[in-house]
Amino acid sequence: MRTNGPGQSALLLLDVIDVLCTENLQYMVIGAMAASVHGLVRASLDADAVLSLPLSELRSLEKQCIEAGFDAELREGDDDDPIPALLEVMDAYGNRVDLLSGLRGMQAAAFSRAVEVPFHGTLLQVAGLEDFVAMKLFAGGPQDLEDARRALQNAADDLDAALLEQIVQGYGPSAVEALRNLGSSPS
Repeated sequence: MRTNGPGQSALLLLDVIDVLCTENLQYMVIGAMAASVHGLVRASLDADAVLSLPLSELRSLEKQCIEAGFDAELREGDDDDPIPALLEVMDAYGNRVDLLSGLRGMQAAAFSRAVEVPFHGTLLQVAGLEDFVAMKLFAGGPQDLEDARRALQNAADDLDAALLEQIVQGYGPSAVEALRNLGSSPS
């Protein structure tokens, strides 16, 4: 394990990614770590990634994480939850990685749009700009909307506005309205 104390969830993520790669599982880093890739550095006590996995395989992944020496707990969402299930992986120091088993409205193509970012000798698959912004708009909290706004400001000419609008449509009317309120929608 790479961690040797608290406050190292990003390093724990690398260990978890080793498990994911061993199993050839697709993942995409989201949350605060993805925000930092898109120019928004802010502190977070955990690291987040979304997987393309059905619940049955997430149960198997939980067992594999435990066998690898981590604490792991699988939580299933209800029918109204935008996250079908979440696998929380922790180490002895309290570092935490949250693995989401998808996100309602997220396109499968989001994984192919992920960007590779080097981090401590590993290439991380991180949510691309448009997918990152769309997820933040879908989440809809004040910090999420601020993250989306700042990512759009930092993007300048790198943003594919048509792609962003198409992705946001999949997250539903609230996300579309949030995009319009940011003034980034071409409509």
